[in-house]
Amino acid sequence: MNNWNHFKMIAGASLISVSSILSGCSAKKEAEKTKQPNIIMFLVDDMGWQDTSVPFWKKKTPFNERYHTPGMERLASEGMMFTQAYACAVCSPTRVSLMSGMNAARHRVTNWTLWRNASVDGKSKVLEYPKWSVNGVQPSDTVERSTPATLLPQLLNDNGYFTIHAGKAHFGAVSTPAENPLNCGFDVNIAGHAAGGLGSYLGEQNFGNKEKGGHTLPWGVPGLEKYHGDSIFITEALTIEAKKAMDKALGQKKPFYLYMAHYAVHIPLNADRRFYQKYLDMGLPKAEAKYASMIEAMDKSLVDIMNYVDEKGIADNTIIMFMSDNGGFSLRPRAGQMHTHNKPLNSGKGSAYEGGIREPMIVKWPGVVKPKTKNNDYLIIEDFYPTILEMAGVKNYKTKQVVDGKSFVPMLNGKGSTAKGRDLYWHFPNNWGPSGPGIGATSTVRSGDWKLIYWYKDQHFELFNIKEDIGEQVNLADTNKEKVKELAAKLGQYLRSVDAQRPSLKATGKVVAWPDEVI
Repeated sequence: MNNWNHFKMIAGASLISVSSILSGCSAKKEAEKTKQPNIIMFLVDDMGWQDTSVPFWKKKTPFNERYHTPGMERLASEGMMFTQAYACAVCSPTRVSLMSGMNAARHRVTNWTLWRNASVDGKSKVLEYPKWSVNGVQPSDTVERSTPATLLPQLLNDNGYFTIHAGKAHFGAVSTPAENPLNCGFDVNIAGHAAGGLGSYLGEQNFGNKEKGGHTLPWGVPGLEKYHGDSIFITEALTIEAKKAMDKALGQKKPFYLYMAHYAVHIPLNADRRFYQKYLDMGLPKAEAKYASMIEAMDKSLVDIMNYVDEKGIADNTIIMFMSDNGGFSLRPRAGQMHTHNKPLNSGKGSAYEGGIREPMIVKWPGVVKPKTKNNDYLIIEDFYPTILEMAGVKNYKTKQVVDGKSFVPMLNGKGSTAKGRDLYWHFPNNWGPSGPGIGATSTVRSGDWKLIYWYKDQHFELFNIKEDIGEQVNLADTNKEKVKELAAKLGQYLRSVDAQRPSLKATGKVVAWPDEVI
């Protein structure tokens, strides 16, 4: 063999070798690209838009200066903040919309649930409330007065995910299948049951259970008996158990979906000793110092979970989504003037005003979401359902229900916005119980900068321009009747399209008119 042929053989072999290496690298990158991400849905209970040191408005407020949430600050620096993220005004409707992708007007779980077949609606001299789905959302159609749906964790589980529930469930009433998250598609249930609140955050008080090692209905938290009598705060106990569950998923080499649904910061107000004293030293009343300590405890859980994914080397393939289930609680036992704890927003939990429905939201998605970014387009809680499924690579799925939510992945990757040309709707034909600004039986539409609220009790309207009047202080219904007519038509048409329920007038027995019928 001459030297030239020998050189060609060596060169050819080298090219094949280089080609193989490059091909191998490309295949590895493609495999990493298509690998299903871990997804953490961090949902806080009753956390207001202002209950954080992260400003979701155009400037910092006194409340942003009061609270200390370094975890949220870190998450915001690594992801995208949403300044106009919406949920329902109370908890169960939000959680059902998240689990089903349905708007509350369609799924009919329009108030909070607890006992089977028992309505929690307060009394009214004027209105008779409709027979809504008091038993919650269910994985089948075997339960009366409930809404069957193909649930989000079940679809994720069917598509290879190890699914973990930690904290508050509140999907279905006592003695129904959905009382237990294990019947809703979760592989693991940590402390979730029918109730939407708890008797105590304190291990010394057995988390609201009367006996150590027992479970006391309805407000005792189940499943954390090992911590009974301990000095631990429930927020920390849930975090410890969630990390153990994630360890199990990693051991099985499965992607995981962690639904980290804290009981915090729902009442009762219990001080977390780790953070309480510093807020007293700031001069806050005891009630507010307790509340601030609960917020920081929740944030510490977020820090611990972010540190966990870092330590396990999975941060680059883990999505973290932060959201609250309704506006911040602004009634007693909070100290200070009621209905002001979410300022500049008006009112709080239970209200159709912004203080009852606008939430702090952040999403971190490594390689997709640009860090330190902010999105000012609006979205609503049912949008999480198709978004999470798209993130997980779940395609061509079939559901029992109509999915109203729109994936906001285009907002996350900067390729578009699902807010464009879209209106948002809220429907609450119920009585939450407390009274206050914006609290009552209402239906609402948000269309661009405009927001119209329709009151069933006396069929009057409130119209606000949210961009110009974020505190909803100036009702423009009398001075802009054309806009009222336009939005009432949209609202009426939408409510009819989903067969929404309406209250009746006790005086006549007749169902209250649709909003576009009273113009």
